[in-house]
Amino acid sequence: MATYAIGDVQGCYPELSRLLDSINFDPAADRLWFCGDLVNRGGESLQTLRLIHNLRENCVITLGNHDLSLLAVAERPEQAQARVNPDLRKVLFAEDHKLLLDWLRRQKLLHHDPASGYTLVHAGLAPQWGLRQAQRSASEVERELLGPRYQRLMKYLFGNVPPAWHPRLRGLDRIRASINVFTRMRYCDVRGRIDFDSKGRPGTQPAGRYPWFEVPGMVRRQTRIICGHWSGLGLFRGLNIYAIDTGCVWGGKLTALRLDRPEPEVFSVPAESNRRRRPEDED
Repeated sequence: MATYAIGDVQGCYPELSRLLDSINFDPAADRLWFCGDLVNRGGESLQTLRLIHNLRENCVITLGNHDLSLLAVAERPEQAQARVNPDLRKVLFAEDHKLLLDWLRRQKLLHHDPASGYTLVHAGLAPQWGLRQAQRSASEVERELLGPRYQRLMKYLFGNVPPAWHPRLRGLDRIRASINVFTRMRYCDVRGRIDFDSKGRPGTQPAGRYPWFEVPGMVRRQTRIICGHWSGLGLFRGLNIYAIDTGCVWGGKLTALRLDRPEPEVFSVPAESNRRRRPEDED
């Protein structure tokens, strides 16, 4: 039995199929961890969701910003849904869209496996969060995704205010701040205020901004964190962080880590030749 963590797929169905072939994935025995952003931009988001949904008994998934955005668009009037990009329209107007979106809505913001010592998120953890606080914050969001205020949450899902999570936040501000941490964070300052504009490799950010896993004075966590979201960072291993968004949708690679080894083993497949290069202002 093997466990593999897979980086941001973003609707790159051919590459995901090739990656599963390259690792000799056995659905009777193996497990897949997806760190979010299953959909958008790749052109085959519907096929990707259907494949992962078919393998759902073998999968752990943490939601990314693009996954949550899809759920938010699905709550808009049909005319508004029709204005999104063709990749997402295929999902929204598919005959099985309700099945797929209801399943997607029930996925996690954070997964921690005590046996292996790994924690899976999409983007990162706030510098003031220990593992227990991160788990509590994830649970708060997950309850809201399944609760009676879901439609209101989807209407006001994303926003840059408040810029940081704080224990005194309440209501929608608290949930939005947690979502921003889990799904949008790359750089922040020592108070945990997220820089939503800086997306390049470390060293390109403004003064006073730090990669979320290098903030001075941050809480130390006794866990190994697997994340995606940051294609500008690429494959990164250090400081108990394993970042595996290697920019497949931008012509890079789709990467998997085999986790049931003393040190994770890297597997990658190259992107299809038609993938376009990453614009600097893209999330």
